[in-house]
Amino acid sequence: MALTASTMLLLGTPLPDATLADGGGTPYTLSALAGQHGLLVAFICNHCPYVQHLNRALAPLGAILAEEDVGMVAISSNDPLTYPADAPDAMLRHAKAEGYTFPYLFDATQEVARAFHAACTPDFFLFDSELKLFYRGQFDASRPGKGEPDGADLLGAVALLVAGGKPPQEQLPSVGCNIKWRQD
Repeated sequence: MALTASTMLLLGTPLPDATLADGGGTPYTLSALAGQHGLLVAFICNHCPYVQHLNRALAPLGAILAEEDVGMVAISSNDPLTYPADAPDAMLRHAKAEGYTFPYLFDATQEVARAFHAACTPDFFLFDSELKLFYRGQFDASRPGKGEPDGADLLGAVALLVAGGKPPQEQLPSVGCNIKWRQD
């Protein structure tokens, strides 16, 4: 496991829109998943201990965001040949087991991760109602073996977004496992 920090894409960057399929083959267009107040895009995977640490909090996060009319989608961009635990069929089982209420999509070409400059799992990108980047960074200060996830950083940004405020001044990078890039 290589500890990697998010790249902290420039605030105001437009949503890199794309259409991806979930583990069952159903296609979704990212912009179509946005709610009235925006969209959260989370790069995750099944095997990363940093994502596993947050798993119990992700399904409730999806419910909170739905109540605030903020869409949510998760994307796995890992190479399933070297990490079969992150293959689409495993993603489908994982989403069901964790009770995800949001689409969990597979980035087979890894082009979407590259467009977002995603670097790690988890890596969070919150877009406003105009689909401009409002927040990017950590879920909260917890880490595996250090505290329970509460989503304080991300939920604080969501509260500002929904209230029509400005992006949080302090945004700390997410850290986790590096995205497993294909070697072709």
